[in-house]
Amino acid sequence: MGVGFDGWQHGIGAIALGKRADGKYAATVGGVVLSIPRQVGKTFLVGMIVIALCILVPNLTVLWTAHRTRTTTKTFKTLQGYVKRKRIAPHLKPNRSNGIRTANAEQEIEFANGSIIMFGAREGGFGRGFDKVDIEVFDEAQILTEKALEDMVAATNQSEQPSGALLFYMGTPPRPVDPGEEWLSRRAGALSGEEDDIAYIEFSADDDADPDDEAQWAKANPSYPERTPLESMQRMRKNLRNDDSFRREALGIYATSSPRVIDEESWKRVADAASMPVERLVLAIDVSPNRSTAAVALAGKRADGLWHVELDEHRSGADWVVPWVVERASKNKLHAVVVDEMSGLVKWRNGTAYLGDSAIKVTLAGAEGADMVVACAQFFDAVMSPTTLVRHPDQPQVNVALSVARKRPLRGGWAWNRKDEESDITPVVAETLALWGARNDTVKRPGNRREERTAVVL
Repeated sequence: MGVGFDGWQHGIGAIALGKRADGKYAATVGGVVLSIPRQVGKTFLVGMIVIALCILVPNLTVLWTAHRTRTTTKTFKTLQGYVKRKRIAPHLKPNRSNGIRTANAEQEIEFANGSIIMFGAREGGFGRGFDKVDIEVFDEAQILTEKALEDMVAATNQSEQPSGALLFYMGTPPRPVDPGEEWLSRRAGALSGEEDDIAYIEFSADDDADPDDEAQWAKANPSYPERTPLESMQRMRKNLRNDDSFRREALGIYATSSPRVIDEESWKRVADAASMPVERLVLAIDVSPNRSTAAVALAGKRADGLWHVELDEHRSGADWVVPWVVERASKNKLHAVVVDEMSGLVKWRNGTAYLGDSAIKVTLAGAEGADMVVACAQFFDAVMSPTTLVRHPDQPQVNVALSVARKRPLRGGWAWNRKDEESDITPVVAETLALWGARNDTVKRPGNRREERTAVVL
């Protein structure tokens, strides 16, 4: 057919299609489970295997299903491209549509020998009522439910193929919110050695892999960098900003909790319950993306020259922030107020930016994230360097925030990111911005002017 496979694809093919002495597929009972990251080429591999079997075996019936209609349609279009190849097209059914049926919401590829591949989405109930099915391909199998299996697997019980029916399960590690019990159960059974009728193949980086380590990219993705170019991996890294998402989707890692940025021992080492700032007082504000919580942090310089950071206030919502800062500013001479640019707390009047409706002037900076990168680097170095330039009063809310704070790449550096959607890192982000404001005398304004500031908004 003019189709070539790489070594790892030959290996999977040999395992997936391996037969016992009686001529039955070795994995005909448990199926073939492929835990392979994105951007590797598993659709090409399984698609070409299925197409070849359809050509070799007359009257073969294949069901190809994904959870979502969009995914199914995309795969259908991809396989259309495969079967239109010069050496494959002559094997298609010679009808008006050249073997490719899209009418009446049906998506099918028919072959001249009676074999057929039918595509459908599980969310629409595809798979119920079929019988004498020989091969089933479950795409997005990490979210495959028991109900969907009940609907579809029974259809293979009446397969008339001498080698038996064959089930392919393709997926990536499930997200914490996914119904991944079926997928994880198959993985656990295979890795425990308790099941001897399943073919389980997993490509993944090390559990503790640095998401920016290109050597780990190669370990997880056998197509990198020859068929999956560097730019493709960089694009995924750029757009999957959450470390756990990238580790899961691109690196195939199941232990998706990426390491803490600042470990518990190092943070406790710079704790000081009696710490107090005496000058260069700065308040900084951070509001969560969904505006469910907000935090105000205080930073300043101590009498001994070290820096101090603490959580000043942490509450639900964001409406309380402006009144709180106004009240604090009325009692303290502030060096700066630092607020995240996306907080929605800035109002312009006569060309000047203010903190809400208050009289506190603010200066916009870091619209492209450069100042956030600097702030995070300064905070990290102040805590982790041998000289440990910062102290904190060991507050529980900050300790919890640090435990769920991770990194995301930004402008050649990194910025804070949440471990998951439920994590609240506003206390640590606010402290980071507060320390940055306290340690800096100038800020970059629009037009590249640098001048003194009294308040800063990131």
